[in-house]
Amino acid sequence: MLSPPARALPSAVLLVLLTGGCAATNASATSADPPGTLKVVATTTQIADFARNVGGDKVSVHQILKPNVDPHDYEPSPLDIQAISEADVVVKNGVDLERWLDPVIAAAGFEGPVVDASQGLRIRKGDGSREEAAGDPHVWHDPRNVKLMTAAIEKAYAAEDPADAAAYQANLAAYNAKIDALDADIAAKIQSIPADRRKLVTNHDALGYYIDRYKLTFVGSIIPSFDTSAELSASQISDLVTKIKAAGATAVFSEASLPPKTAETIGREAGVRVVAGEDALYGDTLGPDGSAGATYLQMEEHNTDTLVNALRGTAA
Repeated sequence: MLSPPARALPSAVLLVLLTGGCAATNASATSADPPGTLKVVATTTQIADFARNVGGDKVSVHQILKPNVDPHDYEPSPLDIQAISEADVVVKNGVDLERWLDPVIAAAGFEGPVVDASQGLRIRKGDGSREEAAGDPHVWHDPRNVKLMTAAIEKAYAAEDPADAAAYQANLAAYNAKIDALDADIAAKIQSIPADRRKLVTNHDALGYYIDRYKLTFVGSIIPSFDTSAELSASQISDLVTKIKAAGATAVFSEASLPPKTAETIGREAGVRVVAGEDALYGDTLGPDGSAGATYLQMEEHNTDTLVNALRGTAA
């Protein structure tokens, strides 16, 4: 069902939209899409990238999360609420990453398909805490998962817009070829690192799927959780420094969306290199346009090249 009439927003949501300033109203009024365009709302930067690649010029994607914004604890804007109310399809990452989404969908009165891109994936277990009860949400760091995620998106598009099903299938096939090439390239580059140097210390536990896929060793993380709101205690920092020294890890990797201060402290105490700044990894989110992590493919290539250069001891 393409471009249904705008659903009536509940009065509480209308109040939010009206008091949220003119920006949301004006943006909605000036962003007319060509007739027949499938209106898609995508939650995270990665999901939006997948949604665009599968949809091509047949879809208009409203991306909720902006680059380098923490997806774990986000508060949607009035424009996000209105976009959901007018959408044909909503796509989310799942695995409880967007804990804020369901109430917003209900408030917006959206009754269309919500694609949980994580359905059918093998989810890494958490530590049993409330924050990690659903498991590790960073599923996109294994390219094989991305192929399943984009297939779910293509299926939803074709169901809502059968007239353009062939276009979505062709887009999916083309993107799958790029994902397969990426996967093979990462594997070859990781194999170039001496086996005893394939050890990772990161800002937070966001690269578990990548580590599992490419047979790296996870030494520890500065934030001891999948959720970036968690923090290390002084004793945990000391324990992590001890682990780094005992494991013979050679670098601590900061992330572009997180402050590097604690990573720099731990690196200094452990006597190892800290990779930050322009070389920081992209963990939870893509980077802005023009950055090394502007798309999913660029993000994973950048992360891999950064890891390989640092762990092999070569210049970045």
